[in-house]
Amino acid sequence: MLPFQGLIVSDLLDDPNGGLVVLSSGLPLPSLVASLLLLHDASAGSLLLLSASDTQKSAISAALRRYGQPDLPLPSDIPGDLPSHNRTALYASGAALFVTPRVLVADLLTSRVPPSSIAALVVLNAHRLSDTSTEAFIARILRDHSPSSPIHAFSDRPHAMVAGFAKAERIMKSLFVRRLHLWPRFHVLVSTDLERAPPEVVDVRVPMTPAMIGIQAAVLGSMDACLKELRRTNKVDVEDLTVENGLFKSFDEIVRRQLDPIWHTLGRKTKQLVSDLKTLRKLLDYLVRYDAVTYLKYLDTLRVSEGVRSVWIFADSSYKIFELAKKRVYQMVRADGTKISVDTKSATRKRKVNSENKKETGSGTGASSAIETDGSKVDTKAGVVLEEVLEEAPKWKVLRELLEEIEEERRKDIQPIEGEMVAEDAGDLSEIVLVACKDEHSCMQLEDCISRSPQQVMREEWEKYLLGKVELHSLRKRNKKRSQEPKGFGVLDGVVAAGSSDNSEPSSISKYENDALLAAASEINILSKEVDVGDNSQSESRMKDFRKTRGKGRSRKGLSKTQLPEAKSYQIDNNDKNEKTSSKHEGGHSDPERKSPGSYQVNNLENICIEKDLIQGHKEESHGATLNHIKPLPPVQFYALDSDQHILDVLNPFVIIVYHPDMTFVREIEVYKAENPSKKLKVYFLFYEDSAEVQKFEASIRRENSAFESLIRQKSLMMIPVDQNGRCIGPSTSCEPQLVIAQNSLTRKAGGRKLQEKKMQVIVDMREFMSSLPNVLHLKGMHVIPVTLEVGDYVLSPQICVERKSIADLFQSFASGRLYHQVETMSRYYRMPVLLIEFSQDKSFSFQSASDIGDDVSPTSIISKLSLLVLHFPRLRLVWSRNVHATAEIFLSLKQNQDEPDESKAIRVGVPSEDGVVENDVRAENYNTSAVEFLRRLPGVTDANYRALMDGCKNLAELALLPIERLTELMGGQKAARMLKEFLDAKCPTLL
Repeated sequence: MLPFQGLIVSDLLDDPNGGLVVLSSGLPLPSLVASLLLLHDASAGSLLLLSASDTQKSAISAALRRYGQPDLPLPSDIPGDLPSHNRTALYASGAALFVTPRVLVADLLTSRVPPSSIAALVVLNAHRLSDTSTEAFIARILRDHSPSSPIHAFSDRPHAMVAGFAKAERIMKSLFVRRLHLWPRFHVLVSTDLERAPPEVVDVRVPMTPAMIGIQAAVLGSMDACLKELRRTNKVDVEDLTVENGLFKSFDEIVRRQLDPIWHTLGRKTKQLVSDLKTLRKLLDYLVRYDAVTYLKYLDTLRVSEGVRSVWIFADSSYKIFELAKKRVYQMVRADGTKISVDTKSATRKRKVNSENKKETGSGTGASSAIETDGSKVDTKAGVVLEEVLEEAPKWKVLRELLEEIEEERRKDIQPIEGEMVAEDAGDLSEIVLVACKDEHSCMQLEDCISRSPQQVMREEWEKYLLGKVELHSLRKRNKKRSQEPKGFGVLDGVVAAGSSDNSEPSSISKYENDALLAAASEINILSKEVDVGDNSQSESRMKDFRKTRGKGRSRKGLSKTQLPEAKSYQIDNNDKNEKTSSKHEGGHSDPERKSPGSYQVNNLENICIEKDLIQGHKEESHGATLNHIKPLPPVQFYALDSDQHILDVLNPFVIIVYHPDMTFVREIEVYKAENPSKKLKVYFLFYEDSAEVQKFEASIRRENSAFESLIRQKSLMMIPVDQNGRCIGPSTSCEPQLVIAQNSLTRKAGGRKLQEKKMQVIVDMREFMSSLPNVLHLKGMHVIPVTLEVGDYVLSPQICVERKSIADLFQSFASGRLYHQVETMSRYYRMPVLLIEFSQDKSFSFQSASDIGDDVSPTSIISKLSLLVLHFPRLRLVWSRNVHATAEIFLSLKQNQDEPDESKAIRVGVPSEDGVVENDVRAENYNTSAVEFLRRLPGVTDANYRALMDGCKNLAELALLPIERLTELMGGQKAARMLKEFLDAKCPTLL
């Protein structure tokens, strides 16, 4: 443990009430929690850890193992389906437990866990808390019954702690803590510990290709244009609407938080602008993360999905984005050499699409001067030639060069004085090179680039792209009506039917382009079918000949390596594309060398608790590489940053290549090196020069520093109310003034005392503790009783049952028909069924604008559905609530002059007894419920016609005698009536 970590723990334990700790992102939060677990005494009670994610649970357990305490048991996880008596035994054991807030609050309210048996409460991810969260509910119950139990809260998202007005102060009040501990990266103690033995850092700036620069400028221009349009609405804060903020995911939250209260008043264009900004941010991120073919494929999906709805796609800059993305993959030129599009500097290869290519499958080079298509001859010189570019990512070449240099340095270090090479030990985990990428897709693609060659990777992506075009074209063709014209050579036969050069205007280029893509895809499709169906050896040789023929247009240069100077920052010129191909990988996926990553990981990492999907291993044998004249590479492990796994202490790499820079991972590297000062560590950062990647990385650091500066100012000005014992009072409740009035009223009447009023109680279904309403009801002074209800969500009195629906749940319940059944059961068992429609506090208090509400009944209108629901159930009451606080006030008014509900009766409502009798069945007073249930199960009887059948006959015996004509009239259809009549008149089978 580093010195500043011990100081954080000691400062936190000094205050008996606990505190809130805010760390910089990437600092060792699991180690701090593990330290609290080590200091925990089981005799004092149980230590409960709330709101921990699965990744945090595994990281805390790994930190405990790293501290080397074999006799200390790991924290247990309490699932929600564990029986109550087992949970009570675990709470009484005094161990450390991971528990969800919903389970713990229910156990506290039902006294399954005495609050006095809780030694301390540890709340993780405190930035997600609010005044009405379940964690605040637990902290209030714990403070009421066990004031001496401390509450320790942690957060490593400082920018989330400053979102909103005085969020940190409100979180501290809701948790009943009074001390705020801030530990930014620029803290003197933190920077001293982390910079005592820093790693050797090399900053590699890779220039982007001209097409990437153009796409980035066009995307940024589109974002700026969308932000300017959004500022014109005069309904958002202009200070937050900057391009720098638009690089982060939190920008969407900033905009929606401002627009949600007035969302229903916004026009369609403003709503679409918010969506377009999210799309443009993804385009900017994917540009530096994925290859050119994948990026083009994503743009094609955007063109289809966005359609005419999008605003940015019709801007001038969007045309530039699509054109440059296509130029990175392919270009279109005429067969006579006339250029349709401008060439790029990258190496290209050409393919002429004609009938000879189809017949010879790439082995022949001759071409006829004319072909016959649909009975007319077309000059092939006026056709279209598909010129493939397949631009590789500039970082791929730099990564290969870095790995070769690392292997050279490693060999020099392990070479003895005599000059003999020591045999490599592949199982030595201390010599692993860790490559950190953003996601799993990038890890797998980089592994393919290293194990084979970038050209093969781009070729596979290009073939997948073309085959997708063929599948889409065949799907469209299948849906169309077949033509009656005679069959001939078509696009899918490898021929492009081109007209004269005079007709090749810019408006018709897209058609020729599409035909050329389909023709190129057809060649690959035909060859793949030949490989699957025909002779394997012959077809494979033909495939190789085809690829060799198509590869003649690409220039091949000798292997060269740029020596990296000994400097902190340097430039790499990647104008010339080096192609390092290996004959041993020519077989593609069938190569046995492709199996080395999995075997390497199984043999050497079998005792390491890391998921195999998250880390892709790679190892190239040195002798095999030497035979193929390729410089050997060190053992490489790929790590996806999105997996959020802590693997540095497990793998112990000696070189780390940060392929996609991330601020959190940089801090983890600093902590890892500070904890291992004697270990030699070298870190390479790969940045695209003058890119949004650099801007985003620097902006993330500035954003975190500004968040801590804001928290420091808030800490100096915040006012936390405390009582005479020094404990935080927390948020004030609305029932406190009523208690003061009740105490004063005792002395107003001479010789008499006012009887103490009974505390109101509400029976709440267990599933409702996912929402914040039970917390607010408890805050208002009600006694909340958690049970499992069969009917309704809240029982306010023996006559009042409430079914609560949020807006999203209301629409979903109407669509599935679940709401109809719920209202029907409430009407059956309670005198006053209530449907509570609760809106969100931050959104508009309306379903739709008044201008959108029509006079006619529409099956798609929510207002029409509600009207029909009220007509079917006249006793149903609709209650509209603006937010959870207004709902609590409504419940208080509804409970006036009402008896308190009985918990045992509420549990039995809707649950039949052993003899099938249902208690408190209101409908049984007017109807024979058993006969009604039997009627509804008959064939042809539905929810729409069973009431008409009940009104048309007195009993089931009379129903069996009704003629088919009368049943058709009652049931509203001859088919349903015939089904019921045939069922009633059918003969019963006998055993004779």
